[in-house]
Amino acid sequence: MNTHRISAYLMLLAVSVIWGIAGPVIKFTLGSFPPLIFLAYRFAVSSVIATVVLGTTKVKLPKHPNDVLGIFLYSVFSVTIALGLLFFGFEKTTSLVGTVIAATGPLVTVAVGALLLRERVTPVERWGITIATIGTILTIAAPVFTDGAMPSGTVLGNLLVIASVFVDAISVYLAKLLVRGRTPPAALTHISFLIGFLTIAPLVLASHTPQDIVQTIVRAPPWAHAGVWFMAIVSGTVAYTLRNRAVKTIEISEAAVFTYLQPLWAAPLSLMWLGETITAPFVAGAIIIAMGVALSEWKQGWKHGRIRL
Repeated sequence: MNTHRISAYLMLLAVSVIWGIAGPVIKFTLGSFPPLIFLAYRFAVSSVIATVVLGTTKVKLPKHPNDVLGIFLYSVFSVTIALGLLFFGFEKTTSLVGTVIAATGPLVTVAVGALLLRERVTPVERWGITIATIGTILTIAAPVFTDGAMPSGTVLGNLLVIASVFVDAISVYLAKLLVRGRTPPAALTHISFLIGFLTIAPLVLASHTPQDIVQTIVRAPPWAHAGVWFMAIVSGTVAYTLRNRAVKTIEISEAAVFTYLQPLWAAPLSLMWLGETITAPFVAGAIIIAMGVALSEWKQGWKHGRIRL
């Protein structure tokens, strides 16, 4: 195995840990910041970093009209819409359920590729996606069967999270096309957060007065600010740059296994830090999802001469 692939795998492992931790951090920080203010604050921090980096380094900014349009679309899908849906979803659901649903992203990406790009999906992969979809539906609907054991509005939160997964799947393909063309991964990351801030700011101002925004930020405890800065710097700038660099080297399908690891990092924090509970329907849904993922990935492992589980 060459060093480029090893580096890509290590980068994706780091992203998996970061985004696994991010679920509980988002849930915890939403206790102090409404979703839109949280997002605007996060994007503002990332935008300052982006401005400094782009202004002091020799990162080449794309100038071709097709690249500019592609970057704008990627930014809106990946940052404004996908993260917006994710944050509103996590406000209503538990971090553990949200992370498990979000971990189905690679299978959704395969499905989106088949639908939009006519990519080939093997019969076994179809079965894997179908089984995982059944598990996802059960996980989303789990609150219906728990007799109030989960917060009201959890089903809506779960639906918002799965919607964010579908939107992000589109952005993954856009990112792959861009970074394999003329767009440096670092430039794509930094520009996307600048565009994210510019597109989310009007929504924040339409739903909150400037005075409310300032008071919310000023009155928030230090740990809430720490959560925002973690999401902006570590889960944002660092993780997105690593992911964009990794997908330039390896196939999207190869990166899937690292996404499936995210619930492993999220579970201890969700249970011990946030005090969340695990319900029987959730466990059943998670097991069915795992079966679908295993079926799909096991077949791909044989196809490429190795088992990637």
